[in-house]
Amino acid sequence: MTSRSKTALTKSALRKPATKKSPAKKRFSKPSLAKHSLAKPASKTGKLPEWNLADLYSGIDAPEVARDLEKMDADCVAFETDYKGKLATGTANEDGGKWLAEAVRRYEAIDDLAGRLGSYAGLVHAGDSVDPAISKFYGDVSERLTAASTHLLFFALELNRIDDDILNRAMQATELAYYRPWIEDLRKEKPYQLDDKLEQVFLEKAQTGYSAFNRLFDQTISSLRFKVGSKELAIEPTLNLLQDRDGTKRKSAAEALAKTFKANERTFALITNTLAKDKDISDRWRGFKDVADSRHLNNRVEREVVDALVASVRAAYPKLSHRYYALKAKWFGKKRLAYWDRNAPLPFAATDVIGWPDARNMVLTAYRGFSPEMADIAERFFTDRWIDAPVRPGKAPGAFSHPTTPSAHPYVLMNYQGKPRDVMTLAHELGHGVHQVLAAKNGALMAPTPLTLAETASVFGEMLTFRRLLAQTKNAKQRQALLAGKVEDMINTVVRQIAFYSFERAVHTERKNGELTATRLGEIWLSVQGESLGPAIEIKAGYENYWMYIPHFIHSPFYVYAYAFGDCLVNSLYAVYENAAEGFAERYLDMLAAGGTKHYSELLRPFGLDAKDPKFWDGGLSVIAGMIDELEAMG
Repeated sequence: MTSRSKTALTKSALRKPATKKSPAKKRFSKPSLAKHSLAKPASKTGKLPEWNLADLYSGIDAPEVARDLEKMDADCVAFETDYKGKLATGTANEDGGKWLAEAVRRYEAIDDLAGRLGSYAGLVHAGDSVDPAISKFYGDVSERLTAASTHLLFFALELNRIDDDILNRAMQATELAYYRPWIEDLRKEKPYQLDDKLEQVFLEKAQTGYSAFNRLFDQTISSLRFKVGSKELAIEPTLNLLQDRDGTKRKSAAEALAKTFKANERTFALITNTLAKDKDISDRWRGFKDVADSRHLNNRVEREVVDALVASVRAAYPKLSHRYYALKAKWFGKKRLAYWDRNAPLPFAATDVIGWPDARNMVLTAYRGFSPEMADIAERFFTDRWIDAPVRPGKAPGAFSHPTTPSAHPYVLMNYQGKPRDVMTLAHELGHGVHQVLAAKNGALMAPTPLTLAETASVFGEMLTFRRLLAQTKNAKQRQALLAGKVEDMINTVVRQIAFYSFERAVHTERKNGELTATRLGEIWLSVQGESLGPAIEIKAGYENYWMYIPHFIHSPFYVYAYAFGDCLVNSLYAVYENAAEGFAERYLDMLAAGGTKHYSELLRPFGLDAKDPKFWDGGLSVIAGMIDELEAMG
């Protein structure tokens, strides 16, 4: 998943420190959130790289941090002094287009600086979320960014109050025309913005509201310990054991997770209830009708398109997840699998650890076979130390690619342990990274991509890598294992994420009528999981609290459908690639380089794809069904 935070009002605006949230926004092990890992000896994986954050700042005590915080404060105050209350009259002047363009450029420069500060604080915190000094630094920077952004709040509000005719006339100026995509995007928020004072209250109270509860979740989940046998493990290695070849270890890990989650259910229920209520209050004041409408607006995707996606996936549960898990149970010699065996390695799968140099070569070779330019960009993540791969105490679990800001470069975090899925995670996050590098030329305001397309480059990168590995694998059983692993990943990306979306919809809808107990949250969780997993997965006691550790519910409500959107879209896009003449790679990289300057429908048009076509989603899902057909034929 990618990672970049935004304010409620603008597409970019002064952003708070990067967290495990949106786009990125964070991808926790294969979008399934099930692919966590246990540290392996360095001799098996090879030496793993740690990122060099000095490209942003040399340390949390670096004088440049204090200098830039002071500069940001001063620039924000000066910007407010120069422009507050003057946008309408200034834009209406004869040279209003040039005048407003200069204001937008100054706003963008502040945004870029704030992005550097916030990204650094968030990345340092992701590297060690339990160190008190780092947590304080992260919190202090967050507060400074919020305080500074109050001086910029007027800008989007006043810009949206300018008369359409006046603004359209101003955008005839070349200088302002460049920012037309950002301005038009911003004006889509107009119906939901409040008056200046209310917007300021919402912004300032966020520090003691949803931002504080986000931070509480992060610190709580990182500090949990799970007793597996004689060991006290953090969540990352415990979740990793659910993929261990030893069924006894899988069961022990699942029971340890259930026990610790149960002991902490009141805390997580409080966090979930508080954030759902906080969102409900915001949605009500802004006038959003549906619990997910604010996410759809943020994604620049129509509600009916998402509804069609969800309906198609839910209707396909029987021919996808239900059928695959029945097949997997048969491979294990059982009629049903316990829930802790859902992601168990197949009995005939290879057990070798894939070393880091081999993983690097696999991904870069696959990328280079598609586009040398794409591979050259991805290679910089290795040569320039833009990747942090080892598991460390206190480090955020899972994986993400954070774009930081256009004046810098992205960083990738992952927890590499040498499994085939870890290679796919590397391919996924480098897809994000390439996308972010290509889009950076659009500047801080127009580089970010809506989540619906943000997952396209990452999933496409995975598909390139998978297809190359499959083509190189001659052993029949290993081909079967590779194909099954890809199907599991696609089910986790599509089916599981839509089940997550259904869970969120139920929770946020029911929260309008009062708090939900941990027991009620568990009932909703079991309902949507049972529907999506099907009869071949046996859901035993303890699984009812597994909703607690999923960060997307906390950091990015309703984000999860973007994974299903991206996977189905990539299935269709890859089919176009396989049948395309020369020029597909160039068109694809052009699409990525567009960033947020075009609507997703416009970006897909050169490939002949239309997500509004009801048959579009069925086509993407049929690719998964076809792979399951192949597996059934293999026996």
